[in-house]
Order: sequence, then C-alpha cells, then structure tokens
Amino acid sequence: MASRKGSQQSRGDGDKYSVLLPTYNERENLPLIVWLLVKYFGESGYEYEIIVIDDGSPDGTLEVAEQLQKIYGEDKIVSDVLLILHSGTAYIHGIKHARGNYVFIMDADLSHHVSGSPVSLDNTREGGYDLVSGTRYRGDGGVYGWDLRRKLISRGANYVTQVLLRPGASDLTGSFRLYKKEVLESLVERCVSRGYVFQMEMIVRARQLNYTIGEVPISFVDRVYGESKLGGNEIVSFLKGLLTLFATT
Repeated sequence: MASRKGSQQSRGDGDKYSVLLPTYNERENLPLIVWLLVKYFGESGYEYEIIVIDDGSPDGTLEVAEQLQKIYGEDKIVSDVLLILHSGTAYIHGIKHARGNYVFIMDADLSHHVSGSPVSLDNTREGGYDLVSGTRYRGDGGVYGWDLRRKLISRGANYVTQVLLRPGASDLTGSFRLYKKEVLESLVERCVSRGYVFQMEMIVRARQLNYTIGEVPISFVDRVYGESKLGGNEIVSFLKGLLTLFATT
C-alpha cells in the first residue's frame, strides 16, 4: 500500500480523515467496507485511517479487524474493543484514537455507498462547513431494500422530528456524516442521548452552537449480511429521547 500511495498526488493540504466504524457482528461486512474505503480514499489521494470500534462481537468481528490490520497496515487500520457500545459511546471512544483533523462516521454494514465519501470531503472543503450530513430525503437521495413498515417508521420519525425540533436539516437519523474533529468533540461532550436518538441530538446541538451544516444526497441500501438492530425497544427509546429534546432545547 505504501508504494501505491506514494505514486499518487496527495490532496487536502495536509488534511487527514479518520473513519469511525462501530461494529457488532459485522464479520462478513467488515472486509468489504474496509476494502471499499481503502480503494476510494486511495484513488482520491486523501490521507486517511480507518478505526474499527467493536462491541465484543461473538462472531469474531474483532479478529477480522486484526487480520485487516496485518493486510493494510496499522497506520491505516486501528481496531479496538468497546465492551458496552451505544452510538454516542462508540464515537467518544473512537475520537480518542483519531489522528485526523476530519472525522467520518458511517455504518459498517454496507448501507452507505462509500463513493459518497470523496463527495462529502470536497463539499466540506469548498463550502467551509463544520459538518456534512448524508441525506436520504433530499435531491436524488433515497432508501433501497426496506419494506413498507421500515420506510414508514423512518419517514414518520423524521417528520415528527422536523415538526418538533426544526433542526434545519432534512435527515436527522442518518449516520453517514463528516465532521471537523474539533466540532465532533464539542458536540459529543454536550450530547446526552444514546442509540438512534444520538444522531438526532448531534444535529440539534450543532444548530444551537451555530455550526454550519451541509447536506449531500445519498442512497441508503439495506444491509446484505446480518440482521437489522432496529427493534421495539429502539423505537420506544427514540420517542422518549425526542420528547426530552423537545422539552430541553
């Protein structure tokens, strides 16, 4: 990999991008998403690293991450264990390892098309945004592979959130985002939510702090391997968190 990178012109004027990948039972997906990230970042010429934060997956995800370290090098792949993982907790843990001045957060289940990464990078640099969020609900963005129930839940949650919180962004529950590192650190320190509500609170807090938010339409594709982690408990927690944010922001 070092020789390949050396043959390409570096972009970003010294910028480096850290990709945070929280995982739980992603043994099948992790090698694919890492390969795609390495391919797209390598071709774009950006300096990058990939940080895998595993929640003690029983399927051996961490062992796969360690093998990927050997293949791509520890300077590119960082793996770690987080015994109790919630969305916000994973990012707090991952930031501690991040050496980049920009931080990507995304799912490891292949739901997010990696080709959107360079697009977000260019938008951040050209627009000067503090964070760029992928949106399924604007422009040519969309969702593929979900049944009608899942689509209604997502649309309904997003609509209610828009009415109650007026966040100034079209997709509050998505997890494909790029932050300036200091902005992400500032937001994580202030956020108290966990799980699916965490992503929503991050946008709301960003608006409160007058951070600039850019949006890039993305195509979200349902996972190929593994099972969705969205269940009844997560929906109840989301509604409770939404009401808490409405009452306190």
